[in-house]
Amino acid sequence: MSKDRHTINDQYGTYFLTFTVTDWVDVFTRIDYKQIIIDSLNFAEEERGLECFAWVLMSNHMHLVARTAAPFRMSDFMRDFKKFTSKKIVETIQTINESRREWLLHRFAFEAHITGRAENFKLWQDGGHPVCLDGNTEMYRQRINYIHLNPVTNDSG
Repeated sequence: MSKDRHTINDQYGTYFLTFTVTDWVDVFTRIDYKQIIIDSLNFAEEERGLECFAWVLMSNHMHLVARTAAPFRMSDFMRDFKKFTSKKIVETIQTINESRREWLLHRFAFEAHITGRAENFKLWQDGGHPVCLDGNTEMYRQRINYIHLNPVTNDSG
């Protein structure tokens, strides 16, 4: 895991996760990029043991409440999801009619260079701020409600 002070202690626990785009760049303003996230979550549910209870995609971050089933591990899901979606989104930025192409690629290339944490482009910030929800029904309920209300109360989405 990265420098994130929150860690995955139980690979099969239920977690509230937050994935944030580098520099809070508004990437998910185009349907093409949103569809990559949707397809990737569907794949993880069908093929990688992910059970997703709720999720929301905002313009520059996403939240989800999920767990994985053995033999799949939450840490592996987080790593693979972010790696695949990052590469696919950058590839899409390079191929579609994207008015912000040069600026987006510059931001993600700069972050990769500065952090040394990616070869060419770094779309996602490190970590996922995992918060284990097991054994805390009230926190689970609060996080699900937060996800459901997030697009309604957040002006960035």
